[in-house]
Amino acid sequence: MSSLTKATAESQRAQAMAHQGGYSQPGYAQNPYATQAQPGYQQSPNYGVPTKAADRPMTVDDVVTKTGITLAVIVVFAAITMVIGQSNASLAMGLTFVGAIGGFIAVLVSSFGKKYGSPVVTLVYAVFEGLFVGGFSWLLSGMAVGDSDAGAMIFQAILGTVGVFVGMLVVYKTGAIRVTPKFTKIMISALIGVCVLALGNLVFSLFSDGAGPLRDGGPIAIIFSLVCIGLAAMSFLVDFDQADQLIRAGAPSKMAWGVALGLAVTLVWLYTEILRLLSYLNND
Repeated sequence: MSSLTKATAESQRAQAMAHQGGYSQPGYAQNPYATQAQPGYQQSPNYGVPTKAADRPMTVDDVVTKTGITLAVIVVFAAITMVIGQSNASLAMGLTFVGAIGGFIAVLVSSFGKKYGSPVVTLVYAVFEGLFVGGFSWLLSGMAVGDSDAGAMIFQAILGTVGVFVGMLVVYKTGAIRVTPKFTKIMISALIGVCVLALGNLVFSLFSDGAGPLRDGGPIAIIFSLVCIGLAAMSFLVDFDQADQLIRAGAPSKMAWGVALGLAVTLVWLYTEILRLLSYLNND
């Protein structure tokens, strides 16, 4: 995801934590290189000349491996938070908030601190995001109050997330939807709009007794979640295109960590929105 996209997504998720113990997440899945190959990665006079292993060009395998490692870290720490929640609810809540804030800061560092492609930043993000995802799942699925359907709801959200990811990968590979500069601008505009609405909802909730119309589980909240799910799905296309551009430009292999961060952000956002939607429907 682009810097603006990722920061917008984390910002929306962080504000939602203020009234619901979680935050939503727009396909913060882009990065600074989402729309075009960077000039620094164009073929240089030394292009094609054997270099050190650390400087070799990025490949698809690098992206798959780094993304797999990032997601594995998220899953491990999510499981830790959920286990802690069974015996110490207050600690689990604390870890959830720490994860939300820490993940947001990590994305800002990657986006604006010129740390894109840093394995340290990506893995730190994965640790914090795992804490958040585990606590978010524990709260919204009903596991915190002993709901027997909690496990099924979480499984459905995971299945839905994987299904959307695979579907969008097919869409990208077949060229059914092409990522163009115009497409990217539309995506950024839509994400900014979602962020503004989410912030407005937060302000409204601060002066009311409820969570606001966008997060109270009503018809408007359901529609808003569906919009967020749609945007997260479309964000995958930008992620895939960005990875393709970096590979074609011969970017250093370490940049795969930046792609992994973008994909992880989008996946987590999509998962949280699907789980949130399921919680709305389950309460009806």
